[in-house]
Amino acid sequence: MKRFAAIVLCIMAVATMKAQTEVTAGIMRGKDYGVTYMLPQTEIIINVETTKHTYTPGELCRYAEQFLRMNNVSSEPSSYWSIDNISIELAGVPDKEKVYFVKMKEKTSAPMMELTEEGIIRSINMPFSGKKAPQQAVSQQPATNNNAITFDASSYLTEEILIANSSAKMAELIAKEIYEIRESKNALVRGESDNLPQDGAQLKLMLDNLNHQEQALMAMFIGNRTEEKKSHTIRFTPREVKNAIAFRFSTKLGMVENDNLAGAPAYITITDLKNPEIPVVAPEEEGSKKKEKTLSGIVYNVPGRAHIALTYNNEVIFEDEQPVSQFGGIEYLSPVLFNKNSGTQVLFDTATGGLLKVHREN
Repeated sequence: MKRFAAIVLCIMAVATMKAQTEVTAGIMRGKDYGVTYMLPQTEIIINVETTKHTYTPGELCRYAEQFLRMNNVSSEPSSYWSIDNISIELAGVPDKEKVYFVKMKEKTSAPMMELTEEGIIRSINMPFSGKKAPQQAVSQQPATNNNAITFDASSYLTEEILIANSSAKMAELIAKEIYEIRESKNALVRGESDNLPQDGAQLKLMLDNLNHQEQALMAMFIGNRTEEKKSHTIRFTPREVKNAIAFRFSTKLGMVENDNLAGAPAYITITDLKNPEIPVVAPEEEGSKKKEKTLSGIVYNVPGRAHIALTYNNEVIFEDEQPVSQFGGIEYLSPVLFNKNSGTQVLFDTATGGLLKVHREN
């Protein structure tokens, strides 16, 4: 962050001098005044939201049908994972092949440039945003959110229930308690209770307490179901691929490593849509331009478009089009935009290096 602030302050200081903006490829050294900036290459961040569903049977589950007329209550614990949502976002990482130096010369006003902490150009002649570069996503430790709600019936068990001489007798008494709670709720709603609430808020409080008691006692028959949510992040550098493994997922284990065959693969297909309007610079052509001392102006990316599809178990689970710098080319902002009679403001997309806004004040 200190390096970033130093760059901004340096440019603001130089901006008070009479200068002319000149751009060259690579890093300039010596007595030249200016700033080195980089353009980004695009990375795809795949966010996968998963949930572990766990069922713990109640200790009286075998009596659920006998006393509560509830069938299909399992006596076996179980758990499984599900994919809840998949989203994709873009991030920019410095492209070491696209490094440029903005040199200040006479007769134009020097542009004030803002860079990310990684040196990617963010804006020219715009107020300091104060934005920090996005944190590098990690997939080793997925974010966890446990939404488990369990019910403890111990505080609602009467002395008669606790001294019952068999589990069948205990189940019978607890079922009786459940029916009495339901009768109490019906009496409150109908206004037939001996202890009527004074207002709606008190009625809600009384009903909530009765509902909680009923759920806690019911859990002794039907068990508890909990949900544990985890967020996973996978970074992928776009290139044209067909059915490359993006991640593996198992309904028993959740997200697993790509080499773990216990998980079924989710495939990613990325297609370059090859927009004919984008002037793509060939590698050898770009290399020859880098050998030239001076370029035509501020260099920026013109991102191409990529079609991204994710499939799992032969079903498309995500499909979208996104801008990708690697599938595009480069263009230049004319130095005329930054002469001393113009206060042109430029905003760049730090994920693609493309233009977001150009505003010229005459």
